[in-house]
Amino acid sequence: MDNQSANRYKQKAPSRGGARQGAGRPKGSTNKITMEGLIASLDSRLGVSYADQIANNYVEAINREDWSGVRDYDKVFLSKVVADKTEVTTVEGADAVEQRAQAFAEALTTLAVMGKKNG
Repeated sequence: MDNQSANRYKQKAPSRGGARQGAGRPKGSTNKITMEGLIASLDSRLGVSYADQIANNYVEAINREDWSGVRDYDKVFLSKVVADKTEVTTVEGADAVEQRAQAFAEALTTLAVMGKKNG
C-alpha cells in the first residue's frame, strides 16, 4: 500500500447527521405568507379586489361556455355561502323544558322496570 492511500483511511469522515449550530427554524419566527398579506398582494397586482376578480372569472367562464368551470365556481360559491349562513337558533320555552324532563323521567322508570325483570 502506498503512503497516499494509507493516509486516506486514517482520517475519520465527518458525520452526516445530528444537530448543527444555527440549523432549523429560528424560535419565535412567523409564517412569511399570511392570508391577509396574500389577498392584499393580489388586490394590488390585479388592480381590482380579489373578490371582483373571482366574479369576473366566473362571468368569463359563463361567456365562453366552460360549463365544468362554471360548475366548479358554483360549488365553491355555494359552499362558502352555506358555511357563512349556517346558524342554528333554538328558542325553548318552559313547556319544552318540562316535556323533556318528563320524557327523561319516563325513560328512567322504564329502565328501572327492565332492570328488575332481568335481575
